[in-house]
Amino acid sequence: MAGGKGETKARILDAAELLFAEQGFNDTSLRTITSKAGVNLASVNYHYGDKKTLVRAVLGRYLESFMPALQDELRVLLTRDDFCMEDVFRCIKAPLLSLNGFRPNGATIFMSLIGRGYTDVQGHLRWFIVTRYDDVLAQFTTAIRRANPSLDPETLFWRLHFTLGASVFTMASSTALCEIANNDFAQHVTPEDLIERLVPYLAAGVAAPIDAPLSLIHEG
Repeated sequence: MAGGKGETKARILDAAELLFAEQGFNDTSLRTITSKAGVNLASVNYHYGDKKTLVRAVLGRYLESFMPALQDELRVLLTRDDFCMEDVFRCIKAPLLSLNGFRPNGATIFMSLIGRGYTDVQGHLRWFIVTRYDDVLAQFTTAIRRANPSLDPETLFWRLHFTLGASVFTMASSTALCEIANNDFAQHVTPEDLIERLVPYLAAGVAAPIDAPLSLIHEG
């Protein structure tokens, strides 16, 4: 019986994961999930209680693999006396690519889910991530500030969110981007190549010189 319950939970998560990534959280109903998973609504309610809990469970499968790996990378980086912004972002590379071994096309699905969490205004997801993985996020922020001590909190907020947007688009569109690179430039681009191209772009954006405050620009 326990094995049967475990199999049902996995089917629900697998179906919800694909639907959430493709259609978004808001536009995916529990009935659509149960239909794809081949279970009844009572099974979802029994295992997860409500949609918000199911959303966190879907993303949590990835975070439980990604966040400890990222933390290990950051710990090693922070023992160094000197490092640059590119070094900080390269800490994400191995943990993100490892998700492809965790789940087929896992890195792309994970980033799509993160993006959906913002575009669908799933505030509870941000609370879940910040609360559960506060120590890892704090280490990442510490590394960013050590790489560029001139960043004030507001500037850092905006730049990290712009970074997230670029990362989500790139990884969620990775298959299409690799195909375009192959057709237009005759280059075989792997997900690892894609990240290597993305890292300098992100690092340059976050580490860019800080101009005059927007309030002064508007006044001028």
